[in-house]
Formats: sequence, structure tokens, C-alpha cells
Amino acid sequence: QVQLVESGGGLVQPGGSLRLSCAVSGRPSIIYDMGWYRQAPGKQRELVAGITVVGSTNYVDSVKGRFTISRDNAKNTVYLQMNSLKPEDTAVYYCKAFQTRTGFAIWGQGTQVTVSS
Repeated sequence: QVQLVESGGGLVQPGGSLRLSCAVSGRPSIIYDMGWYRQAPGKQRELVAGITVVGSTNYVDSVKGRFTISRDNAKNTVYLQMNSLKPEDTAVYYCKAFQTRTGFAIWGQGTQVTVSS
């Protein structure tokens, strides 16, 4: 049974940095495309960044140049490095593992990121 566990969220001042981690257990993370999503109060969940099994990445325009997604398949972990954080980055951040070919998808429980002075 595949499980995802996010960590690394917290309270940070504007301009600060955080690194989120998503640990995959149950199956090797290398077989999944991975994504970080976020959902702010009253808003729809949106894709923030994605990384494929071969390492190709994509980002929503609002985080380009500030966020970096990466994966360490030896550790079965995906990261989201967030720099120059803004109050509008405040949200619950979720990790998702999926396989387009099979339609399989699973979500983590989420981790809160709050950017405030």
C-alpha cells in the first residue's frame, strides 16, 4: 500500500524559505510522476510544481524562479524548495503521486505553510 507523508511546513516571514519533503512508502517513488499542490482557504487546489519519472519539471507561473521541485529516488522522497516566500503562498501543501498510464493517484495528508510577519 502506497503512502505519502509530507513534512517541513510552518510559519515563515515574507522573503523567507522553507523546504517541504514528501516521503513515499510502500512502493519505489521512481515509478511515479510526482506533484506538489496547494489549497488556500476559499480557493481551489492548484498544481504548484510537478516532476516526472525522468526528472522533467513544470511550475505554475506564480512560483517560477522561486520554487524548485526535486526528487531523490534513493530516499523515495520528493522535495519542494520554496524561496522568497510571499503571503499569497500561504496554503495547505499536498503531495501527489500518480501514473498517467494506469490512472493511479494518491495524495498525502497535507502540510500547512503560513507566510506572515
